[in-house]
Amino acid sequence: MKILGIETSCDETAAAVVEDGVRILSNQIASQVGIHARYGGIVPEVASRQHVLSIIPVVRQAMTEAEANWNDLEAIAVTNGPGLAGSLLVGVNVAKAIALAQKLPIIGVNHLEGHIYANWLTGADISFPVVCLIVSGGHSDLVLMRGHGEYVTVGRTRDDAAGEAFDKAARVLGLGYPGGPAIEQAATAGADSLGLPRSWLKGSYDFSFSGLKTALIHQVKAGEISSLADAAASFQQAVVDVLVEKTIMVAREYQARHILLAGGVASNGQLRQQMMKHSPVSVLVPELILCTDNAAMIAACGYYRFQAGKIDDLALDVVAGLRLA
Repeated sequence: MKILGIETSCDETAAAVVEDGVRILSNQIASQVGIHARYGGIVPEVASRQHVLSIIPVVRQAMTEAEANWNDLEAIAVTNGPGLAGSLLVGVNVAKAIALAQKLPIIGVNHLEGHIYANWLTGADISFPVVCLIVSGGHSDLVLMRGHGEYVTVGRTRDDAAGEAFDKAARVLGLGYPGGPAIEQAATAGADSLGLPRSWLKGSYDFSFSGLKTALIHQVKAGEISSLADAAASFQQAVVDVLVEKTIMVAREYQARHILLAGGVASNGQLRQQMMKHSPVSVLVPELILCTDNAAMIAACGYYRFQAGKIDDLALDVVAGLRLA
């Protein structure tokens, strides 16, 4: 069963064809990183206009790479939230147009759920329950997954998401955009020496990174930063320590069989290494291209929703603040 996935929730225009929810036949991504880097962050209006220019060529490339025609497809899966409303509208409306023209069912997919299903593209044998750590520019969520489509959110950020915190820290340190890769690269030559705080929020599985960011800003303004590498390493370690500790606590409490990492920050090498080192259960991590926004994960998730009969119609709309659970 082949599913065409379409993803335009933020600043990546992506399309992919996935077979049976686990085999990638194509995975095309048109990145806007170079466009938004000059602004130090994503400009929503610019992002949506670029999606309009890129979406049709990207879909065509995905179909060509998969050596598929419309008759080969069972359905179209498309991200309908959360994300930037203008960006989401481009993908959803193109998916609707194709579905109408080709008489194909359409499946709306939650972007966060898509990130989780990137782990089904790793070839791993996954058994439930699992704990999912979804960390990206806009989200830091801890989710208990008891089965396909069965989610309980047990923790989320109360302020900045982990990726957002990395972006802001990189801006303060003058390391450029996107912040996550810039911090990670700089940290390789540094040490955790600044004594930055960890916000544990005792009695809760929620996260908070705004205090950490503020502490870094104060040290920069006070002229206490003698090494950018040490500052990057200290900030990165403070974020990773909290993410790892809380995820493992949840895994133990709910007797999870696996920990699944998902989202752009899951590509951080220190996070991967520390989670695998300390976790009492197996840790699954998608390859780097599947951690950042892509359409293969949307198609994979769409397959399982299709199997469960969760099909939408042409009234499908975007929901910028769509919740997972």
